[in-house]
Amino acid sequence: MKAAVLYGNKDVRVEERAVKAVGENDVKVKVSWTGICGTDLHEYEIGPLLVQVDQPHPLTGEMAPLVLGHEFSGVVEEVGSNVQKFKKGDRVVVNPVVTSGKHSPEIDRYYEFYSAGLHTDGSFAEYFVANEGNVVPIPDDLSLEKAALVEPLSVAAQAVKDAEVKEGDTVAVFGVGPIGLFAIVAAKAAGAKNILAFDLSDERLSKAKEVGATEVLNTKDNDAVAFIKEKYPTGVDASLEVAGVKATFDAAISSTKPKGNVVVVAIHAKDFEFNPITLMTSGVKLSSSLGYEHETFKKSIDILRDKNTNVEPILTKKINLQDVVEEGFHALSNDLSQAKILIEIGGEK
Repeated sequence: MKAAVLYGNKDVRVEERAVKAVGENDVKVKVSWTGICGTDLHEYEIGPLLVQVDQPHPLTGEMAPLVLGHEFSGVVEEVGSNVQKFKKGDRVVVNPVVTSGKHSPEIDRYYEFYSAGLHTDGSFAEYFVANEGNVVPIPDDLSLEKAALVEPLSVAAQAVKDAEVKEGDTVAVFGVGPIGLFAIVAAKAAGAKNILAFDLSDERLSKAKEVGATEVLNTKDNDAVAFIKEKYPTGVDASLEVAGVKATFDAAISSTKPKGNVVVVAIHAKDFEFNPITLMTSGVKLSSSLGYEHETFKKSIDILRDKNTNVEPILTKKINLQDVVEEGFHALSNDLSQAKILIEIGGEK
């Protein structure tokens, strides 16, 4: 099968790879659409970071060269002898994260886990083989193209859940790249009344308005904290930090009301100084969110199906697998108007 394989820094090659054998509890999926994640871009541009290069991953036994990709939808091609829930032709999405299952759903994702596209071969390929437990059916009224957004939406939906966003809340989102945009979608779905979005790009902020932000502000020449405090003197109910820099980290804490929630969603590439007294004197609750619970993954399908959900502005480009480097990675790096780029593989809509 054709696959986009990461060999090392700025070295991704589209080549032939063998399809993994289908075990008795496995489902073989013909990939239809797969999205390029910021993690994929980081692995290409400045990595390998999470992909093992010097020795095999302790849980999967795999290492680079590795097929990238973990956001995808597809059609069942074959099932193992013990599989009862799926049959050939079923339309599905796959949760790419495998956890130990030894802990409660709320914390299992923080123990031993591995992910397709990072620790084992992923979805930038014609076929993907998954355990039946990670496969989720999608209803007929959800296109396979849009279903490829379930995974990144799940990341945002979990962060919104961790922030305890409820009906009528005011939420601030710092950074409106793809996950920030999905955070706005998820906050709206959770019932947030006011959603404030902050970024340095007017193009991204325009998308933020389209997907549900009630107010936006370019922070290049404006103070987000002052903007928020003028409207909400005690602060917002929750802030999501999705930019990954100290400035937005500090702003999120300063903008949130006492006992409100600040959830760090972004991956911070650099260390910075932080004095915990900021939390002591504000009463803000600081936490982080990684990945998602399996139930959140499934519920994200319902968010996408909701008639009030608009994710079309996030889908900015569709490309072919052989163009993943130039039209995918390079486009995301050089064009801020790009958000989510989908790779068409199987062709089904």
